[in-house]
Amino acid sequence: MKTLIWQGIAFQSLEYFSLKESDKDIQITSKIIGCYEKKIYVIDYQLTIDPDWNIQEFTIDSEVNTIKNTLKGKKYQDEWKINNVINPDFKGFNFIDISLTPFTNTLPINNLKLAENDAQEIKVIYIDVLNNLVKPVTQQYTRIAPHTYHYDNLQTDFKSDIVVDEHGLVVNYPKLFDKIAEI
Repeated sequence: MKTLIWQGIAFQSLEYFSLKESDKDIQITSKIIGCYEKKIYVIDYQLTIDPDWNIQEFTIDSEVNTIKNTLKGKKYQDEWKINNVINPDFKGFNFIDISLTPFTNTLPINNLKLAENDAQEIKVIYIDVLNNLVKPVTQQYTRIAPHTYHYDNLQTDFKSDIVVDEHGLVVNYPKLFDKIAEI
């Protein structure tokens, strides 16, 4: 079991994160509280991940400026049912990217097992919690050092070098997140 706290720099947040591994899956529970551009928010999310770090199920409960929302997704073979509707835009996707946490970067980092200087393009379900937006996004990860990955959103000009620990958990995501405590 891992428990840690991330500080959101741009999103002025704190995230209390817990990871529990078993033989059959990895369970994530997390709570984020913060404020950004006149939006005060609290997010609770739970993820079920298979042993290969593919997302299988997620629940995101959010409250942004007192407006509550729940987003649930479950993978059925290679299709995603999100809030009880099969969405063909996400067929074959193995990863999600939740806007307010660095954890979802761990999914492709641990799944792809890239050698140094190798790169891989992936498709993710991008979840912008503050704007209640869910869409497909193409990203690329390149391992540039033993604990450093270059992240590139291929649909925007956003790029960053992410430093992770030996478990693939983000230590530093420049200008966005820093790990500040761990037990």
